[in-house]
Amino acid sequence: MAYALIAGLPPIYGLYAALTPQIVYAFLGTSRQLAVGPVAMDSLLVAAGLSALSIVDPSQYIQMAILLALFMGVIQFLLGMLRMGFIVSYLSKPVISGFTSAAAIIIGLSQFKHLLGVSIPQSNKLHVVINSFLNTSSPIQFQTFLIGIAGILMIVLIKKWSPKFPSALLAVIVGIAWVYFNQLNEKGVEVVGLIPQGLPSFQIVSFEIETVKQLFPTALTLALVAFMEAISVAKAIEEKHKTYHIDPNQELLALGTANVIGSFFQSYPTTGGFSRTAVNDQAGAKTGMAALITASIVGLILLFFTHWFFYLPKSILAAIIIVAVFNLIDFKFAIRLFKNRKDEFIVLLLTFLFTLFIGITEGILFGVVLSLLLLVFRASKPHYAFLGRIGTTNYFKNIDRFSDEVVHRDDLIILRFDAQLFFGNIEYFKKLVEKAIHAKEKTIKGFIINARAINYIDITASEQLYDLIASLQKKGIRVMIVGAIGPARDLILKSNIITILKKQNLFITSGDATDNFDGLTKKTPLQKKISRQTNS
Repeated sequence: MAYALIAGLPPIYGLYAALTPQIVYAFLGTSRQLAVGPVAMDSLLVAAGLSALSIVDPSQYIQMAILLALFMGVIQFLLGMLRMGFIVSYLSKPVISGFTSAAAIIIGLSQFKHLLGVSIPQSNKLHVVINSFLNTSSPIQFQTFLIGIAGILMIVLIKKWSPKFPSALLAVIVGIAWVYFNQLNEKGVEVVGLIPQGLPSFQIVSFEIETVKQLFPTALTLALVAFMEAISVAKAIEEKHKTYHIDPNQELLALGTANVIGSFFQSYPTTGGFSRTAVNDQAGAKTGMAALITASIVGLILLFFTHWFFYLPKSILAAIIIVAVFNLIDFKFAIRLFKNRKDEFIVLLLTFLFTLFIGITEGILFGVVLSLLLLVFRASKPHYAFLGRIGTTNYFKNIDRFSDEVVHRDDLIILRFDAQLFFGNIEYFKKLVEKAIHAKEKTIKGFIINARAINYIDITASEQLYDLIASLQKKGIRVMIVGAIGPARDLILKSNIITILKKQNLFITSGDATDNFDGLTKKTPLQKKISRQTNS
């Protein structure tokens, strides 16, 4: 019910979302402990996506939230059918951490209106929320605030005393009793009120193509974020038990089907939740039967006990949400990145700020784009090392790291390039070679490319590598390639590179190439076979 409030929906829809999707997942999912239902992140995304549409009619808002579950489920199902479970890899941890931390702050602040008993418009932008609080004319409702603070303290202190104790449930019971016996609902304390009794009815919400266009960006974001959250939780539990295997593609199918069928029974978007799954696991769940039992309890509540929640103060629900989302803010990870990975910390920070001030949906998309740009930048300027022989051994190491141990030569350069060669970095590679050659242009006689880390050479890089080798050979410099693994070696042998490089200049190790360059050894038949990966 608390999560439904985040989504801007009546509390009853939180119970609906905890019913049907959970039953469907129990039969289709590959995790035995994952508990499916409404979660804070998805609820906020629903609120953020629908608030942008400026929907005035509450019934239309509810219909749009249900349609989001349908569209999100269809997207997840299609991704599962297409075996696209790997797509979650594009959501890097810095992006997720920055996005989650910002979303947690927004979720927490969004609940302050219930905590304080004031009326302010909903927003997913930090500065708008703060400005609304500063300029609100609504007075703080003292009793509401007192109940909320008491709820927060109760949950926090009990969790410290006994983490497994259902502190949120106790806060709900105490909150209901407090309001009921003191009739605080008649004194300004906002309560949940009348909750419809009975199971959700089957219904198909009609929509038009224009509705699909409006909801698609939010539905796509929800589909990816929800899957990421569910799969990360499921993988963590799988690692703990090591008795079964999580299939990402089947998880997409299961979650997608759960959301699609759930939408026919008035459910808004759902996924596997952190806290709900943790409780499930701690309770000893071993199969999907645990989810069916949970769904049965929710069903019984809907049938017989919804009237008990009439006096539940919304400030208690706000307290539960605030405590829950505070744990989503990962300070330790941000500090670790700042100390060790400055570039990834910048990605985290920019995603965090973008989500906080621009928007929830925009933030996650911006973070993904930023991660891809960082990936492209790294690929365009990858790590490299100039190698030298350690004494008389057959070990070749980075001359910058082992300056005192390596043999420095003016007639031979060995370059190890630690990435594939493609159109995005071939110019960078050529400049490295040209700069190294220029530094020893009077003495240089040989150039060795250590290709051990090069797993692919595209057509652009292949043609420019040919030109580079030709240019070096014109200067009287012998070019050799060593350590090329199968895929790269095949491309070399099938391209025009081999016509100018010649097979005799392919070697297994830097030591073999260096000794051959110095005239100390010749290739054995076995060395020829291995270096060319051919029988000829």
